[in-house]
Amino acid sequence: MGRQPANRGRLPPGGAFGTLRPHMLTRLDIRDVVLIDRLELEVGPGLAVLTGETGAGKSILLDALGLALGDRSEAGLVRAGASQATVSATFEIADDHPALGLLVEAGLPAELPLVLRRTVAADGKSRAFVNDQPVSVGLLRRIGDGLVEIHGQFEQRGLLDPSTHREILDAFGGHGGEAKRVAETHAAWRSASEALTAAEAEAARTRSEEGFLAASVDELQKLQPKPGEESALAEERTLLANAGRLVETINAALADLLGERGAERAIGQARRALDRVQAQAGSRLDPAMAGLDRAAAELSEAARALSSVGSALDLDPAKLEETDDRLHALRDAARKHGVAVDALADLLASLEGRLEALRTAESRIGGLRREVDAARTAYAARAETLSKARAKAAKKLDRRVATELTPLKLDRARFETRIEPLDEAEWSAHGLDRIAFLVATNPGAEPGPIAKIASGGELARFMLALKVVLAETQPTATLVFDEVDSGVGGAVADAVGERLKRLAGAMQVMVVTHSPQVAARGDRHWRVLKSARGAMVTTRVEPLADAARREEIARMLAGAEITDAARAAAAALIDGARP
Repeated sequence: MGRQPANRGRLPPGGAFGTLRPHMLTRLDIRDVVLIDRLELEVGPGLAVLTGETGAGKSILLDALGLALGDRSEAGLVRAGASQATVSATFEIADDHPALGLLVEAGLPAELPLVLRRTVAADGKSRAFVNDQPVSVGLLRRIGDGLVEIHGQFEQRGLLDPSTHREILDAFGGHGGEAKRVAETHAAWRSASEALTAAEAEAARTRSEEGFLAASVDELQKLQPKPGEESALAEERTLLANAGRLVETINAALADLLGERGAERAIGQARRALDRVQAQAGSRLDPAMAGLDRAAAELSEAARALSSVGSALDLDPAKLEETDDRLHALRDAARKHGVAVDALADLLASLEGRLEALRTAESRIGGLRREVDAARTAYAARAETLSKARAKAAKKLDRRVATELTPLKLDRARFETRIEPLDEAEWSAHGLDRIAFLVATNPGAEPGPIAKIASGGELARFMLALKVVLAETQPTATLVFDEVDSGVGGAVADAVGERLKRLAGAMQVMVVTHSPQVAARGDRHWRVLKSARGAMVTTRVEPLADAARREEIARMLAGAEITDAARAAAAALIDGARP
């Protein structure tokens, strides 16, 4: 099935569509719901009308559809004698439809077509499925709300929810770009505010530690710890503690090397003795004499090294005490701050940095406050521009809706898009405004929410007027109207039918109607009728075409006794409804 981009232009004058909308209910399967035992309804684009005598069960179809969309279930929906009722609604939607995003958020595969299914057991317990995957009824309802809008005397979805009115007005006014910029400036303001809050909290926390920080920095600065100092001091301490013994040992070694009976004297004597016989030995003593020379040189070097070590040894007890004190001071500081001795230098640098940050915090916080003020000013300016655009669009919307009300026998009613400024604490990424669609059904009456002021078919006609005006900017949801023509006839019913036909040029529309003027404009026509087989009564739906359709519209015109004049009038209505 091909998909087309949403119709963003003006509404076409009417007529069926031969290709699939980017959003459409394609099939409704009902099993064991009230009087319906089995129903498979293939649904197409354009305007579908459902007619039938009062009590035939047209409302059952809407109840069944509502069940698949997540409405509340009850045991009374299950057909007598059945174990459970089942309803499946199949939709073809665009690949970027929000419903698929909801599935992804829930960790479910976003597959097409989208099949919503609901079962209700005889005890009233229900289960929900999307593409055969079990889901919560809440998720089913959220998905269903984005797929179908039902407007009637007892069921309302979509426009009556005030939370949608801002988005609807922005779409109508073409404020997408400006709304995006408002959201961006709000995000920048929020980010700057969060940075300021964090800096103030950090400054407050650090300020409470200022005394500790200053004392610690002062202590460590006086100590001036250096990396590797502990091991060097420990080594020096060991050396100083054993200095006396080392000096004695070194002196004894020097005596062995250089004393009257030392090695130096023995080597010298051996060398002089060999010198006396060297001429008689020829060159045979040369290696031995060279070795004695090397030994004498090495011995002299060793003696110098020992003398140097001995001279460097400090036998002053004060030096040992000083080293001990330094080592203990470093280790005490390390224990106090919970770090290794070698980490004290890094700790000092860190504490100095924190103390410096504290002392410069007010300056930094002042800078952040200026950034917050600038970001708020930028946001407020953008949001004010959007508010002015919304006010202009609201007047246009009100005028457009007003032109639709009179033909729908709502000429005494008044539609108002109310925009109220929010307190600053309520400002958001959506701007400075609270937006609501209100109506007054009588002159001089105070406007109020549509659902509370209007009632019955009047309410459905209000929704029809709104949807006709908004169809250019909201052509996505399948629309269902239940007896939108209730209590009207003649020219008003014809006006209702004409507007339903126009809507069907931009989106899929289904209507339950008793009006022949509305029925004549349908692209497809179903008759709902009740039949009895013995003690069992069932509701069924049959598609009508040509003669059968003309006969049904004639029945709607004439009542039980269908006359040739009624048939002729029905044919004229059908012919007149063609584009």
